[in-house]
Amino acid sequence: MPWFRDFDGPLVVAVLLLAGAGMLTMYSSGHDHGTRFQDHGRNMLIAAGIMMLVAQIPPQRLMSLAVPLYTLGLALLIAVAIFGITKKGARRWINLGITIQPSEIMKIAMPLMLAWWFQKREGQLRPLDFAAAGLLLAMPIALIVRQPDLGTAILVLSTGLSVIFFAGLSWKLVLPPVALGAALIVSLIVFEPRLCADGARWPVLHDYQQQRICTLLDPSRDPLGKGFHTIQGMIAIGSGGLGGKGFMQGTQTHLEFIPERTTDFIFAAFSEEFGLLGNLGLIAAFIFLVLRGLMIAMDAPTLFSRLLAGSVTLIFFTYAFVNMGMVSGILPVVGVPLPFISYGGTAMVTLGMGLGILMSIAKSKRLVQS
Repeated sequence: MPWFRDFDGPLVVAVLLLAGAGMLTMYSSGHDHGTRFQDHGRNMLIAAGIMMLVAQIPPQRLMSLAVPLYTLGLALLIAVAIFGITKKGARRWINLGITIQPSEIMKIAMPLMLAWWFQKREGQLRPLDFAAAGLLLAMPIALIVRQPDLGTAILVLSTGLSVIFFAGLSWKLVLPPVALGAALIVSLIVFEPRLCADGARWPVLHDYQQQRICTLLDPSRDPLGKGFHTIQGMIAIGSGGLGGKGFMQGTQTHLEFIPERTTDFIFAAFSEEFGLLGNLGLIAAFIFLVLRGLMIAMDAPTLFSRLLAGSVTLIFFTYAFVNMGMVSGILPVVGVPLPFISYGGTAMVTLGMGLGILMSIAKSKRLVQS
C-alpha cells in the first residue's frame, strides 16, 4: 500500500519494539485490572490511525495549522481557568459535549507555533524575536501551572524551549539559567532539613508540589504516605536484579505494592520482571527512536521542518527521561507516562500525532531528493 511505503522504516522498527514491550508489560500488570489490557491495545490502534493520517499532511499544511491550533489551545486554557471542571483539587478539564484536557493540545500546538514563528523570520532573527517566542511560550505555561498540572507544564515547556534553542539561541543566554538551576538543586540538598521541616512554606509552589520535592530528597520521611510511591518503585526496580523475576512473576507488581502500576509507575513493573538487561534494551529502543528523530530533523528541507522535528523528538525523550527518573527516585513524582508503555488514551493520541509529524517530514525530504 502507498501509505506504508511512505513510512520511515527505522522509526517504525523503534515504535514496534516499544509497543511490543508495552503490550507485554500491560498484560502482566493490568490483565486483572478491569479492561486495561484491551483498552491499551485499542489506544495503540487509535494512535496508529492518527499517525497514518498525520503522516499524509505535508509540512507546508502543518505550518498553516500552527496559528489556529495554538489560538484554540490558548482559548480553551483560558476557558478552563474560568469555568473548567475540578477533579481532585485540580481544574484541568472542560466539557464541550465531551470532557477534554486542553493542556494536551499544547504539547503539539506549542512546537508548531514556535517553529512557524521562526520560519517567518528566517535570516533576520533579532533578540526581540526570541523574546516574543518566550512570551508565546510563557502564556500557556502560566495557565497550565495555575491548574495546577506540573507534569504537563514541564512537557510543554521542554518542547517550547527546544524550538527556541534549535532556532539559534545564544549559549550566553542558556548558561545562566542552567547555572541558577544547579545552584537551586545544591541549595535544596544542603538545606533540606530546614526547608522540609513541618510548617515550612515555599513561595510560588503549591503544597503538593513542595511535598513532592521533599519526598524526593528523603522518601523515608513519610514511608507509608507521601514517600510510599517512590520507595516501592525503587524496591521493585532493585528486586528485578540482572535478568528480572520473569514475565508475570513480579511479586511487587502482582501483590499490588506498586501504586499506579499500569500508568505512571509501569516502569517499576517492567523492571521487576525483566531486570537490568530488560531496562537496557528498553532504554536502547528509546535512544534509537530519539536519534532517528534527530536525524530526520537534521535532514529536513526547511527551517520549520527542522525545528518541528527536533522539538517533537524531544517530546519522546522528555516523557521517557522524566518517567524513568521519577520512578527511580531521582526526579519528583509529576505524573508523566512512559511512551507506548503506560496506559492512557490522551497521551497515546499525542504520541501518535508526534510520530505522524516525523513521518511527514521524513517523507517530504524524500520527495525533495527525488
